[in-house]
Amino acid sequence: MNARWFLATFCLLATATAAVANDFPSRPIRLVVPFSAGGPTDTAARLIAEPLQRQLNQPVIIENRPGASGVPGTESVVQGENDGYTLVVGGIAPIVLVPAVKKLRYDVEKDLVPLGLIWLSPQVLAIRPSLGLDTVAAFVDYAKKNPGTATVGSAGVGTVTHLANELLQHEAGIKMLHVPYRSTSNSLTDLIGGQIDSIFGDVVILRPHVEAGSIKALAVTSDRRSPLLPDVPTMAEAGLPDVRTAVWYGLLAPARTPAPALERLKAAVRDTQNDPAYKASLLKYGIEIEGVGSEAFAEYIKSETDRWTPILKAIGVTF
Repeated sequence: MNARWFLATFCLLATATAAVANDFPSRPIRLVVPFSAGGPTDTAARLIAEPLQRQLNQPVIIENRPGASGVPGTESVVQGENDGYTLVVGGIAPIVLVPAVKKLRYDVEKDLVPLGLIWLSPQVLAIRPSLGLDTVAAFVDYAKKNPGTATVGSAGVGTVTHLANELLQHEAGIKMLHVPYRSTSNSLTDLIGGQIDSIFGDVVILRPHVEAGSIKALAVTSDRRSPLLPDVPTMAEAGLPDVRTAVWYGLLAPARTPAPALERLKAAVRDTQNDPAYKASLLKYGIEIEGVGSEAFAEYIKSETDRWTPILKAIGVTF
């Protein structure tokens, strides 16, 4: 009796698994973006949505759930339906930075499966032109002469823009007044208006204003110069190699998603990353993803966690 019951149960499970493998996806996929519409996360999601839906042969719908460094939106996916139909666009803040210093309702390693990196953009340090400064060294000297009063804006506490300025202060031995905003766009507006002295922001967002002369770019935070601002030196060239940051986003699925659905999603994201048209769309933003696929993204998350955890603790950043 028991043997027959177990055999019947096994057959039912095998049939269900095969059905998932054959039918998935049979309805639209949701991409939860845990940040506001219109920002780089939203752009990254929209760029991948079209080629991904071609791979999956189903509509890909974007849903913005902003707030608290992306943590609530990420939590909603982890605690929601684990059927493969809801994915999260995970960023460095909710996936690496916040978990490093704060207990959350999810464990990135246990509760989420990386599918692929979809955005990787360096930051640029920009200042108001009225300061009359042309180099990082000159700006550091200005900050030293105005301790605690030279201002630096960010997209909010705990964002990469905030941590970039903390790294700058730590490495250059300066003390600045941090002015957090709700987004880079808000801080950029005040920089252009002369209300603050400096900001860190995505190269893509700041480039038009640099080219227009409304702000002055001093350095980028990547290992090499950005093709979008080729004349702007790196922080390493400016003598501060440890001021190295990047804004990145990737697709992740709840870990309890059925294995056949996960494999289908991994393959679809990998094929999308290798799609020439998708690569070309990223290049317009100066972005080139070198490592594709689930494993490459998992390794990248680990390397970022290993790098940022001691930095956050040394600086004393809290969320």
